[in-house]
Amino acid sequence: MPDSPNRPPRLILASSSPYRRELLERLRVPFDVVAPAIDETPLAGETPEVTALRLAGAKARAVAGALGAADAALVIGSDQVATYDGLQIGKPGSHDKALAQLQAMRGREVLFHSALCLFDSRAGTAQTVDVITRVQFRDLPDIALEAYLQAETPYDVAGSAKSEGLGIALLEAIHSDDPTALVGLPLIALTRMLLAAGYPLLEAQ
Repeated sequence: MPDSPNRPPRLILASSSPYRRELLERLRVPFDVVAPAIDETPLAGETPEVTALRLAGAKARAVAGALGAADAALVIGSDQVATYDGLQIGKPGSHDKALAQLQAMRGREVLFHSALCLFDSRAGTAQTVDVITRVQFRDLPDIALEAYLQAETPYDVAGSAKSEGLGIALLEAIHSDDPTALVGLPLIALTRMLLAAGYPLLEAQ
């Protein structure tokens, strides 16, 4: 059924991440969650920024592509890639890989690319941005890293550093224009995009 001209478009989060869902709930607007079915493997020779932006866009477009022709929606896609010394750091998936990531990053500055795409199915257009967060890791011993991993089990988090939890103890400093970017969904950038798309963000409260 087509949306009423006075009704805001449907808002969809193209993600299976509970962290992104919790962040989007802060805006107090109704939204649906649809997990995109895409291959998140980085391409050969791809920079971290390009990987993050490509995957954020692919997630949004994959979900938008499954919508009905009359279903007006704004689809949010986001992806995060961590990097240091030109190396990409993804989700570890296991304890051993998470420990290896944290050992490699201790005492270093790591860049987190939090890419965001807002795809407007009404016009077939997209707004995209890469929000960079610079994170300085503390030089901690293995026993501290092991204690953190046992407490948080952050195996589904890029770089294994769950900053919204105990992972904050791993960090010396965070430098970013958007404090929510490191968690995985840059809300300052997203609200800017929603307003630019004509979504009645504050009026919907």
